[in-house]
Formats: sequence, structure tokens, C-alpha cells
Amino acid sequence: MAQSRRRAGLAQHAAWLCLPLLAACAGFAPQQPPLGWASLPSDAVAGAGDPVRAAVINTAFVFNNPGSVAGRPAEAARAVANYAFLTSEIPFGPRWVGWNPTAGVQLQSAYPEVQAAFGIAPNAPTQQVVNGLFAASRALQAGDVAAAERALSPPVFTAGGAATLQRLSAMPSLPNAGFAATLAQQEMDRSDRLGSPRGGGPGGGGGGRF
Repeated sequence: MAQSRRRAGLAQHAAWLCLPLLAACAGFAPQQPPLGWASLPSDAVAGAGDPVRAAVINTAFVFNNPGSVAGRPAEAARAVANYAFLTSEIPFGPRWVGWNPTAGVQLQSAYPEVQAAFGIAPNAPTQQVVNGLFAASRALQAGDVAAAERALSPPVFTAGGAATLQRLSAMPSLPNAGFAATLAQQEMDRSDRLGSPRGGGPGGGGGGRF
């Protein structure tokens, strides 16, 4: 009797683990990102490239090589914006239902590490985070530090513009986010090898609008 109950419990546990994959195979997407849908601006990637793909590659590199953007807050800001965007797009966008759901789960799980590092309010809507970071990056590229600081103001960026720029200038090691970004890139590469179709849309992502 005890052995039968144990087998039943294991079977139930296995069924729960399979639910995300079954949902993906059936074509169902999760409901809504907890911090709202987000899309990337038109200048997120040069040319006609896929902005989501570019965001995955960018975050996988920068978050695992933070020294590559040392003293370059404009580039760091874009990488952080890309990561924030991916936390809503990959777990919830219908383009990615064929991916292993672990990639999206890890991106979300590591986001608090990113929020803490750059003073992003835990409840800040993802689109506002993306908008602020890209606006700051553009301002810095134009040499307008004051405008960059204004773009990184509370309540979205709790430390304020000047302090947030300092953090972006010296991006710390974020191992959990780096692992999550690498996992997303590996899953993208796996999908490429399988020949999965890759859609695209202006502005990038915005899974809830497909």
C-alpha cells in the first residue's frame, strides 16, 4: 500500500513538471507578465535585424563580461534595458512557446538581482524601465548627461539619475542574470538548429500584441 501511494505521488509530481511543456506543445501562452508587456524602441538594433534576437545576444555577452562596458554607461544601459525586456517577452510571448520554459523562468528569477544592482524599483513597469534606460543611453551618446540623469529619476530608478549612472559605469558581476542570459542564448541556438520559425515585428517583441 505504501509503495502504491509513493508511485502515485511520483506520477503526480511528474505530471506537474510536464504541464509547462504540454502547454507549450498545445500552443498556449501564459497570461500576462507581472510587470506588464514591453517592447523595444526602433533604435534597439541597427538595420532590419530581429530586436529580440539581438537583445538575447547582447545580454548574454554583457552580463557575463561586465568589464566590456566599464566606463561605458550608455552601452550598459542598453544591456540592462534588453534584460528587463526579455523578462516579459521570453516567458510570456507566444513566439517562444516552443522554448524550454526554464529559460524564461531563470530570466525572471534573476531580475531582482538586476533591479537591486541598478536601483530599479521592484514594482516598476517593464516598459518604463526600458524607456528610461534607452532614453539615458541616447542622451549620453549625445553628450547630454543632465538629460540622462533625468531619464533615470525616481520612482522607477530609486537611487536617482547621478547614482544610477555611476552604477551603470561600473557594472558589477551579476552571476544569476548572466546564467539566465546564457540559458536564453543556448535555447535560441537550439531552436535555430531545429529550424524553428522566427517571427519578427517592428519595435521588437511585445508578445501580447501578436
